[in-house]
Amino acid sequence: METITTAILPSLDEPSAVKALAALAQAQRLRVFRALVVAGPGGLTPGVMGAQLGVAPSALSFHLKELAYCGLVSSEPRGRNLIYRANIGQMNALLAYLTEQCCEGQPCGAGTPPVCQ
Repeated sequence: METITTAILPSLDEPSAVKALAALAQAQRLRVFRALVVAGPGGLTPGVMGAQLGVAPSALSFHLKELAYCGLVSSEPRGRNLIYRANIGQMNALLAYLTEQCCEGQPCGAGTPPVCQ
């Protein structure tokens, strides 16, 4: 089994992993993050996300702030809108952190986790 090196992915420490997992441990935030992953590099505006997910603007703003705090999403102003995107590098770093020592450090049948690009 090939290991994922820090040259490929940013390293994630335990406190950062805990923050990211805590952010994802809420149903609406998880849905928001998944919607951004599905949207890909083009991202989504809060209006589109709110309509897709049926989330009130104030709740969506709160959830996006929590996801941004742990580095799982980023935002970029575009005209009068903000475009939110999933931080795929941070997501991959979290997956790598969780699976770094799987199978007691031995190769396992699961193989390496997929790495999104």
